[in-house]
Amino acid sequence: MLFSTVQFFIFLPAVLALFYGSPRVLRKWILLVASYYFYASWNWKFIPLLLTLTVIDYTAGLWIARVRPSRKKLLLIMSICANLGFLGFFKYYNFLAGNLAQVLDMPLRLFALDIVLPLGISFHTFQSMSYVVDVYRGEQKAVSNPLDYALFICFFPQLVAGPIVRARNFFRDLGNWKRPSREDVARGVLLIALGLTKKMAFADQLAKVVDAYFKNVAGQAGALTAWSAATAFVLQVYFDFSGYTDIAIGSAKLLGFHFPANFTRPFLASNMSDFWRRWHISFSKWLRDYVYLPLCQNRRGEAQVYVSLMITMTLGGLWHGASWNFVIWGAYFGVLLCAERFWRKWRKRRMVSADPVWMHALKVAFTFALFVLGSPFFRAASLGDAIHVIGQMFTGTAGPLLLQTWHLELLGISLGLAVAEEKLRWFEKAATGPTWAYTTALTLMLLCLELFAVTEVSVPFVYFQF
Repeated sequence: MLFSTVQFFIFLPAVLALFYGSPRVLRKWILLVASYYFYASWNWKFIPLLLTLTVIDYTAGLWIARVRPSRKKLLLIMSICANLGFLGFFKYYNFLAGNLAQVLDMPLRLFALDIVLPLGISFHTFQSMSYVVDVYRGEQKAVSNPLDYALFICFFPQLVAGPIVRARNFFRDLGNWKRPSREDVARGVLLIALGLTKKMAFADQLAKVVDAYFKNVAGQAGALTAWSAATAFVLQVYFDFSGYTDIAIGSAKLLGFHFPANFTRPFLASNMSDFWRRWHISFSKWLRDYVYLPLCQNRRGEAQVYVSLMITMTLGGLWHGASWNFVIWGAYFGVLLCAERFWRKWRKRRMVSADPVWMHALKVAFTFALFVLGSPFFRAASLGDAIHVIGQMFTGTAGPLLLQTWHLELLGISLGLAVAEEKLRWFEKAATGPTWAYTTALTLMLLCLELFAVTEVSVPFVYFQF
């Protein structure tokens, strides 16, 4: 059940009607049953796996809270191993098997298994692990009600592709639930409309360009062609994933839950550190809190910081997919972050004066170009294809521009809106301002959907594969 389908927009109102039309004592059960139904609509066979992981971490949290300190770490390790074991088997077994077969020069069929990746396993596994770690650290009380914990893991707006919601935030809303205010409802509806517009009018249109190019990269030479295809893919991922999380956040608001923002105009970032504070924020913060900071805990000089950055970003790349492409993609950004840190410290030692105002625009463009440059590793079907695309970016002939004039006009409008949101917060003003402003914003989004939405084929959300 895609967020951008008619089925979801029958499902969501039905859940809202049942939720608000039922006694309060039944509402958690309604959300739980609806969430399992939502997941089962993809593949009901993975419901037992979801339940198993839920039971493991719910039990681990209770035990960690009750046993003496000397045993807490053992229970934490057991919980993490169970989660990573499931994730590793379903997501990385065939990747490891393929590399082993290559090293041993043996047929892949001797090692590979026919494994179907459970939808959203990367997201709900990380969310569940963060809960157990927080209980171990004393930052989160162990949840005693199994219904509450099961709902935390499977709550349908964020179940499949995030955002990764922290336990303290979810249980705060659950324990002190209040009917959403009129402003929350207005924001929720507007976010859903914005998410649909991003997905169907922008991402799906760009997907046509991207898929056509990456299906046959060898047959489409040219630097301009390669750069425009990579740029189209980067923008597709942004509109697709941020559109998904807008719909997720908006749907949660209608039910009285408050999810954190997952994107804050990342393509206006002026450096890579700023970019990762704006892009897939819930995942970036997860990596910071549960990988990077623990690695830096016993800091032994500046070198350890650089090693920690490289490990964190490489693991972040591997989280996205089981291939060397993603490992290289993550390591690429690790190198960029290390280089940026070195540059900042060098400038500070040399007491270099601040950049002029006009330099900011150049930095934004350069940061965007660096992100685009790494994108072939994320999208190409093989390492060879990724290297070919990057080679074309710098050594190919000019080639045709893949983006048409109306693509560029749409993207120009979206850039103007992003700058306006950065400076003026137009979305918040439209959501909470006078009726005419709200109605105008909603009407323009619906008009954009009517004019540009791709409806002839259902394009899956990009991050469903992770």
